[in-house]
Amino acid sequence: MKKKLAEVEIHKLRLRTIIGFKDWEREKLQDVVITIRFKYDAAEAARTDRVEHAVDYKTITKKVIRFVEESKFFLIEALAENIYQIVHAFDGVEAACVVVEKPNALRFCDNVMVKISDYNE
Repeated sequence: MKKKLAEVEIHKLRLRTIIGFKDWEREKLQDVVITIRFKYDAAEAARTDRVEHAVDYKTITKKVIRFVEESKFFLIEALAENIYQIVHAFDGVEAACVVVEKPNALRFCDNVMVKISDYNE
């Protein structure tokens, strides 16, 4: 069967966590916005229309939500890398891209964003 790469995107998942290195950031939950993209061979899933042949994005999302809400990182780079590792650990995922945004992290800008990716973009 010919390989068919599908790209799935979980767009702008909004969560709250402890993130930052200043004292007040260690005490108060802050917003983070997470976008996850991954590619997998969807040929069998498309042919059979059965979830067991797909990479289940709902399961990935639940695992990421649980992880982020329980985490306490100083840097968004570390949070992004850990989410990337969670996504890549799912069977069938061939490439992944994780973007973590921290709204209002700096004055005069909407957010700060870190992207961890093995995509050939």
